[in-house]
Amino acid sequence: MINQNISHYKILEKLGEGGMGVVYKAEDTKLKRTVALKFLPKGLEAHEPERARFLQEAQAASALNHYNICSIHTIEEFEDQQFLDMEFVEGKTLSGLLKEKELSFKDVLNIAIQICEGLNSAHKKGVVHRDIKPDNIMLTGDGIVKIMDFGLAKLKGASKLTKTHSTFGTLSYMSPEQARGEEVDHRSDMFSFGVVLYEMITGRRPFRGEHEAAMMYSLMNENPEPLARYKTDVPTELQHIIDKSLAKERGERYQHIDEMVADMRRTQHSISGGVTSTIKKSKMTWVVAAVVVVLVVIGVYLFYPKSGPTTGNKSIAVLPFKNMSDSKEDEYFSDGLTEDIITQLSKISGIEKVIARTSVMRYKQTDKSIRDIGKELDVATILEGSVRRAGNQIRIVAQLIDTQNEGHLWADTYDKEMTQIFAIQSDVAKQIAAALEAKISPAVISRIEKKQTENTEAYKLYLKGRFYWNKRVLDDLKTAIDCFKQAIDKDPNYALAYAGLASAYAVIPSYGLLPAESYMNARNAAMKALEIDSMLAEAHTVLAEIAGSHYYDWVVAEKHYHRAIELDPSYPTARQWYSSMLMFLGRFDEALTEAKRAVELDPLSLVINLNLGDVYYAMRRYDEAKKQYENIIALDGTFPWSHSGLAGIYEVQGRFDEAIAEYTKAKDLGGNIPYSFAILGPIYVKSGRKADAQNILDELLRLNKQGDPVSYGIANIYFELGEKNKAFEWFEKAYQTREMWLLSIGSDPLWDDIRSDPRGIALLKKMGLRK
Repeated sequence: MINQNISHYKILEKLGEGGMGVVYKAEDTKLKRTVALKFLPKGLEAHEPERARFLQEAQAASALNHYNICSIHTIEEFEDQQFLDMEFVEGKTLSGLLKEKELSFKDVLNIAIQICEGLNSAHKKGVVHRDIKPDNIMLTGDGIVKIMDFGLAKLKGASKLTKTHSTFGTLSYMSPEQARGEEVDHRSDMFSFGVVLYEMITGRRPFRGEHEAAMMYSLMNENPEPLARYKTDVPTELQHIIDKSLAKERGERYQHIDEMVADMRRTQHSISGGVTSTIKKSKMTWVVAAVVVVLVVIGVYLFYPKSGPTTGNKSIAVLPFKNMSDSKEDEYFSDGLTEDIITQLSKISGIEKVIARTSVMRYKQTDKSIRDIGKELDVATILEGSVRRAGNQIRIVAQLIDTQNEGHLWADTYDKEMTQIFAIQSDVAKQIAAALEAKISPAVISRIEKKQTENTEAYKLYLKGRFYWNKRVLDDLKTAIDCFKQAIDKDPNYALAYAGLASAYAVIPSYGLLPAESYMNARNAAMKALEIDSMLAEAHTVLAEIAGSHYYDWVVAEKHYHRAIELDPSYPTARQWYSSMLMFLGRFDEALTEAKRAVELDPLSLVINLNLGDVYYAMRRYDEAKKQYENIIALDGTFPWSHSGLAGIYEVQGRFDEAIAEYTKAKDLGGNIPYSFAILGPIYVKSGRKADAQNILDELLRLNKQGDPVSYGIANIYFELGEKNKAFEWFEKAYQTREMWLLSIGSDPLWDDIRSDPRGIALLKKMGLRK
């Protein structure tokens, strides 16, 4: 069409093309001005819905007159072709600018405020843009912002064209309600603008995915990474604006865009102060600050009220509630109630530490004093109680005790019907928060008070599932799976039951079973749980484990771990599994931080303490690792993996006889699962017992033929025997079937030789364990 005449316009050049039309630069020969002409794409001219939407764009944009909005002069028709005569904006798109350079905070705010001013004008006229993105924002040479392309705009009072068209837009910039195809209002534009603002600051989009389903999941369920992760010195006000703009629920966003503009102008003012004045004030500021700190310390010491726990530490352990029912079968119910209250308390960010279930269950039959338990768990308060269930009636007695002086901080008795169990749990959590003077936000109160199910039978089955899941024995895990499934049958919308089912399936591969089917079942259950309740840390943790251990998608895994920890900072499993992932990736310092925090939250958990020992071992801090493994053995000598951990240290140090003795203990205690005797093969070779190594290799080859996942163990023995070609063939098979023990190849000191081999390096890169 270049150099052609369309009516009284001469086409000069093509400016761009997209799903909503083709735009040309043209000369209006009547008015002697340069304009932009927008035509429907070829093939859509005769499509009536598209022509109707084209007309809607003209109607929507022509209702607007603002210097931050590209003006539409008129709509024309020539030889059955409709086109828009629009203001010609000479400049570049915001997306083009972001590709060229990193914007300063000053530039970001200048552009952002102009976008908001344009949107504010549109919203006041009842126009919702519905496709705000960098490609639809132009900047002139003078730095003036122009919002373009109202092709998806919704004019207040206009009829909707079709349900399909109501969901059009660009997915990575859509609001959650727009992506779901729901009716949208001006707050949808504000969400989309928040995405653009995040991209201007960080250079990346807050929600990402390799395909549409992944993008939809990210948009609906994930919170963006904090700005500070990608850019230093981010004003806290900007983070606040981003958080409020990108709230999933529109009622939690800015309700009017001028509120956002006001916040941005205040931020703009706060970062525009002179450097010189700051330097002049700094010395005096430090003097004043020092005086204030001294006065505050004195004031706190002399006048601060002495209520609350005497240790001044908002930390708590919930001891196992005593089962006072006639039936001992109700043991699962009292244990489950304990775990549920722990979960409720973990949601309260004002409580610094909530000890996990694993550790408190060790005090189920204890004669230790409250003070001694408090010292062992390093907590300021302890909640203890009892539960009696008779038919549909339930009686719960609970009391909160200061561990230092054993004084009562709060106590109550609940005589209720079984249907009120959730109200009891939420009330206990709120009463404890008040007693500890822990702040609790309305949003957290809403989460605590939320009923996960109305079906008490489903709840009982869920508690049974938890009871068996916590035993962590293969047969009990299978029983747990049955219980969770029965709970779901009773209530198909029971999110916690789906999360429990996901966790049960997720740990099955640890018992030497093929991971593919288990992980698929775990993923499906976790996704369903989040579909019902996106705030479940447990489900995010399961998805993180699957993304990392099965798909080697460490970026997605880390996002899920961050979200899980954000939702429940006191959930030790999330930190433990995240620590393992960081260890596999060679990020040892971060792994150690998470491992230590997990131990703080669950100090008597064998597997969580084991993880800390494994991180020390991977860091070559063998003395600390040895001490950690020995502490676990002192706590419970029947736990097999502390023995194999200790054996690994002896093997690295060349103490083969001691290593073999510990590996053998692990094998016997572990029930002779394939991995527990496969690890003996390589050390038998090192110690000269090749016949014993061959026997293990033969047994592993036999198990492989019957479908057991033992390729990693076979590969290790071949490697130690010097048959490296065969070894890497079996490593490849382990990779193909995603054997979970293969992950240790990236960090185990015993396999330095594998990591130095070019084929080992290639394998690590393929697994994403090395860049």
